[in-house]
Amino acid sequence: MPPTLGTDEWIAAAHAAAQDDPGLREAAVGRHVVIAQEVVDGARRTRWHVVLDDGEVAVRPGWPEAPDVTFSQDAAVAARIARGEVAARTAFVLGQVRLGGDVARLLEVAPALAGLGDVFAVVRTAGSGQGGPMPIEDET
Repeated sequence: MPPTLGTDEWIAAAHAAAQDDPGLREAAVGRHVVIAQEVVDGARRTRWHVVLDDGEVAVRPGWPEAPDVTFSQDAAVAARIARGEVAARTAFVLGQVRLGGDVARLLEVAPALAGLGDVFAVVRTAGSGQGGPMPIEDET
Protein backbone atom coordinates (compact mmCIF):
# COMPACT_ATOMS: atom_id res chain seq x y z
CA MET A 1 0.00 0.00 0.00
CA PRO A 2 1.38 3.45 -0.87
CA PRO A 3 2.38 5.73 2.00
CA THR A 4 0.04 8.38 3.39
CA LEU A 5 0.03 11.76 1.66
CA GLY A 6 2.60 14.20 3.02
CA THR A 7 4.43 11.80 5.33
CA ASP A 8 8.21 11.48 5.19
CA GLU A 9 7.75 8.08 3.54
CA TRP A 10 5.41 9.57 0.92
CA ILE A 11 7.79 12.46 0.20
CA ALA A 12 10.69 10.03 -0.21
CA ALA A 13 8.62 7.89 -2.61
CA ALA A 14 7.52 10.96 -4.61
CA HIS A 15 11.10 12.21 -4.77
CA ALA A 16 12.34 8.80 -5.95
CA ALA A 17 9.62 8.68 -8.61
CA ALA A 18 10.66 12.13 -9.87
CA GLN A 19 14.32 11.10 -9.93
CA ASP A 20 13.49 7.94 -11.87
CA ASP A 21 11.58 9.72 -14.64
CA PRO A 22 13.87 10.89 -17.47
CA GLY A 23 10.96 12.61 -19.25
CA LEU A 24 10.21 14.82 -16.26
CA ARG A 25 13.88 15.70 -15.82
CA GLU A 26 14.13 16.51 -19.53
CA ALA A 27 11.00 18.69 -19.33
CA ALA A 28 12.61 20.55 -16.39
CA VAL A 29 15.71 21.54 -18.41
CA GLY A 30 15.93 25.32 -18.55
CA ARG A 31 13.18 25.74 -15.96
CA HIS A 32 13.60 27.01 -12.41
CA VAL A 33 10.62 27.03 -10.05
CA VAL A 34 9.67 26.09 -6.50
CA ILE A 35 6.05 25.00 -6.08
CA ALA A 36 4.65 24.72 -2.56
CA GLN A 37 1.71 22.42 -1.81
CA GLU A 38 -0.56 22.59 1.21
CA VAL A 39 -3.41 20.28 2.19
CA VAL A 40 -5.59 21.54 5.02
CA ASP A 41 -7.55 19.13 7.22
CA GLY A 42 -9.13 21.14 10.01
CA ALA A 43 -6.27 22.60 12.05
CA ARG A 44 -3.72 20.22 10.46
CA ARG A 45 -1.66 21.44 7.51
CA THR A 46 0.38 19.00 5.44
CA ARG A 47 3.03 20.79 3.38
CA TRP A 48 5.67 19.85 0.83
CA HIS A 49 7.25 21.40 -2.23
CA VAL A 50 8.43 20.46 -5.69
CA VAL A 51 11.59 21.99 -7.12
CA LEU A 52 12.41 22.11 -10.83
CA ASP A 53 15.96 23.33 -11.32
CA ASP A 54 17.36 23.08 -14.84
CA GLY A 55 16.84 19.37 -15.34
CA GLU A 56 16.78 18.42 -11.69
CA VAL A 57 13.51 17.58 -9.97
CA ALA A 58 13.04 17.20 -6.23
CA VAL A 59 10.17 16.69 -3.80
CA ARG A 60 10.97 18.01 -0.34
CA PRO A 61 9.13 18.20 2.97
CA GLY A 62 7.77 21.39 4.46
CA TRP A 63 7.13 24.87 3.21
CA PRO A 64 9.99 26.45 1.26
CA GLU A 65 11.46 29.78 2.28
CA ALA A 66 10.44 31.59 -0.92
CA PRO A 67 8.08 29.57 -3.15
CA ASP A 68 7.41 30.88 -6.64
CA VAL A 69 3.93 29.35 -6.74
CA THR A 70 1.66 27.98 -4.01
CA PHE A 71 -1.31 25.62 -4.08
CA SER A 72 -3.64 25.05 -1.16
CA GLN A 73 -6.70 22.84 -0.91
CA ASP A 74 -8.63 21.02 1.77
CA ALA A 75 -8.10 17.32 2.34
CA ALA A 76 -11.36 16.28 0.65
CA VAL A 77 -10.45 18.13 -2.55
CA ALA A 78 -6.89 16.74 -2.47
CA ALA A 79 -8.34 13.23 -2.15
CA ARG A 80 -10.71 13.76 -5.11
CA ILE A 81 -7.83 15.05 -7.25
CA ALA A 82 -5.59 12.16 -6.18
CA ARG A 83 -8.27 9.60 -7.06
CA GLY A 84 -8.77 11.20 -10.47
CA GLU A 85 -12.37 12.17 -9.71
CA VAL A 86 -11.64 15.80 -10.58
CA ALA A 87 -8.79 17.45 -12.45
CA ALA A 88 -6.70 19.95 -10.49
CA ARG A 89 -7.52 22.57 -13.12
CA THR A 90 -11.26 21.98 -12.66
CA ALA A 91 -10.94 22.19 -8.87
CA PHE A 92 -9.08 25.48 -9.31
CA VAL A 93 -11.77 26.92 -11.62
CA LEU A 94 -14.40 25.89 -9.07
CA GLY A 95 -12.47 27.74 -6.34
CA GLN A 96 -11.53 24.53 -4.51
CA VAL A 97 -7.78 24.94 -5.06
CA ARG A 98 -6.20 28.25 -4.15
CA LEU A 99 -3.28 29.44 -6.23
CA GLY A 100 -0.77 32.02 -5.08
CA GLY A 101 2.48 33.51 -6.21
CA ASP A 102 3.78 34.05 -9.72
CA VAL A 103 1.12 32.64 -12.06
CA ALA A 104 3.19 33.61 -15.12
CA ARG A 105 6.03 31.42 -13.80
CA LEU A 106 3.56 28.56 -13.40
CA LEU A 107 2.48 28.91 -17.02
CA GLU A 108 6.12 28.87 -18.14
CA VAL A 109 6.72 25.52 -16.46
CA ALA A 110 3.36 23.98 -17.34
CA PRO A 111 4.91 21.66 -19.97
CA ALA A 112 7.20 20.18 -17.31
CA LEU A 113 4.30 19.79 -14.87
CA ALA A 114 1.91 18.18 -17.36
CA GLY A 115 3.24 14.69 -16.69
CA LEU A 116 3.41 14.86 -12.90
CA GLY A 117 0.26 12.79 -12.49
CA ASP A 118 1.86 9.82 -14.25
CA VAL A 119 5.19 10.23 -12.48
CA PHE A 120 3.58 10.23 -9.03
CA ALA A 121 1.24 7.29 -9.68
CA VAL A 122 3.61 5.23 -7.53
CA VAL A 123 2.49 7.17 -4.44
CA ARG A 124 -1.21 7.07 -5.24
CA THR A 125 -3.88 4.49 -4.53
CA ALA A 126 -7.53 4.64 -5.60
CA GLY A 127 -9.97 5.64 -2.91
CA SER A 128 -7.38 6.40 -0.23
CA GLY A 129 -7.03 10.14 -0.53
CA GLN A 130 -3.35 9.70 -1.28
CA GLY A 131 -1.70 11.26 -4.27
CA GLY A 132 1.13 13.25 -5.70
CA PRO A 133 1.65 16.96 -6.03
CA MET A 134 -1.25 18.58 -7.77
CA PRO A 135 -0.23 18.73 -11.43
CA ILE A 136 -1.50 21.12 -14.05
CA GLU A 137 -3.18 18.74 -16.41
CA ASP A 138 -5.20 19.04 -19.56
CA GLU A 139 -8.89 18.28 -19.48
CA THR A 140 -9.13 15.25 -21.77
